[in-house]
Amino acid sequence: MFLKNDENISRRDFINRAGVIAAAGMLAPELTSASTHLPKPMKTIRIKNVNSNFEREPLNPYRFKGSAITDSWQAISLLESESGIRKIGIGTQGVLWSDSKVFAGHSESAGNALMYAMTERALQMIKGTTFSDPVELLDDILPEVLAYGKKITGNPDLRKKFALNALVSVDNAAWLLYAKENNIDQFDKLIPAAYQPGLSHRHEKVASIPSFSVGTSAERIKQAADEGYFIIKLKTGSAGTQQEMIEKDIAFLSAVHKAIGHYETPYTQNGKIPYYFDANGRYEKKETLLRFLDHARKIGAFDQIAVIEEPFEERNEAFVGDMGVRVAADESAHTVEDAAHRIELGYSAIAVKAIAKTLSMTMKITQLAYEKKVPCFCADLTVNPILVDWNKNVAARLQPFPGMTVGLQETNGHQYYKNWEKLMTYHPKKDGSWVRTQKGVYLTDATFYAESGGILTPSPHYEEMFETAQ
Repeated sequence: MFLKNDENISRRDFINRAGVIAAAGMLAPELTSASTHLPKPMKTIRIKNVNSNFEREPLNPYRFKGSAITDSWQAISLLESESGIRKIGIGTQGVLWSDSKVFAGHSESAGNALMYAMTERALQMIKGTTFSDPVELLDDILPEVLAYGKKITGNPDLRKKFALNALVSVDNAAWLLYAKENNIDQFDKLIPAAYQPGLSHRHEKVASIPSFSVGTSAERIKQAADEGYFIIKLKTGSAGTQQEMIEKDIAFLSAVHKAIGHYETPYTQNGKIPYYFDANGRYEKKETLLRFLDHARKIGAFDQIAVIEEPFEERNEAFVGDMGVRVAADESAHTVEDAAHRIELGYSAIAVKAIAKTLSMTMKITQLAYEKKVPCFCADLTVNPILVDWNKNVAARLQPFPGMTVGLQETNGHQYYKNWEKLMTYHPKKDGSWVRTQKGVYLTDATFYAESGGILTPSPHYEEMFETAQ
């Protein structure tokens, strides 16, 4: 936790500074004299005031994990520094995705209220404290926010990603405040040096990946392919027993492959449309997934499977590196430590979510993946248009995914928000060339990079929510 007295420094700061001093003493004189080339220290920012609010957005039912969400809460956090700068961060809550036990144990609104209470708790924790690095800020508050969440949900096994999801708006506000206080005006300049290698690429296009819930007809998926979407996220893990599930999933695979398996695209090296399956942890045994893959081979669909995301529940320690397909971690990779463990279990891709696990944690995960040569792509949480561009800033900078010629980003909000076009008006750069999908891709051109997708620009809609609090 933070020290309320600005004259003191945290234990982490002391260790870091001591390490720098010790290292400097061991360097040759000609290197230590080049101190002018070291990055300038970032300002220490004191958080004077905090505030929060939320908006409820109705959804068309989105079915996965054997359940469905119909209501999406947009959490909004305000941080004001001692210098008078105010910044507002936004987060979309995903209770079912982040901890299905909490979702099942409460009404949909109650589950959202519990997560929002954790956001408010975090804001009260950091009020009156100081920070100079948003990543360290997240590291400091995450354990206490998670402990608080376990208490109020009555769930001692509450998933870490539930707490991370609750912290997205706080983390985003911290990054925006950090940027303004340090006169940073572009996302590239925002990335700390330690995490720049993992976010160093610049795609000219990013695939816009729609997501179809369990039970979607093959005809609807074909319609999306006809509209230009060339990689489509397909939810598997149908409701019912494991036997009922696999039978339905196999039938679904057959229908999809018959409908779009012959489609071609210029964005893959083999020219074929790739399949991206997400079972959201519904498969209990490796043998069941192997039945799915055997059927894919039988019908000629196996070579078109680009990735299978989270087939098993995260406590399942099965090794997946011998299945012949790329298996991606998402829910199970809460933190960088969890991601490292998944890589050891043979997971050969990671779905990163700056909009669900915070930008701070995502930077650490993408850097680890870069060092381990494990490809990443961005997955969605059915977020609003502004958060789509927080994710897009990451997706556009990830190393190319094997077999693909563009960046990859799932974006399904336009499919499920009933008021998507209204939400689009809240985007401060709603007319940007990169904002809307064009024939299955986002054009991440020079303007996108120059304007950071608009995420550093205030949104009048969210600013107005706090006008009376000034």
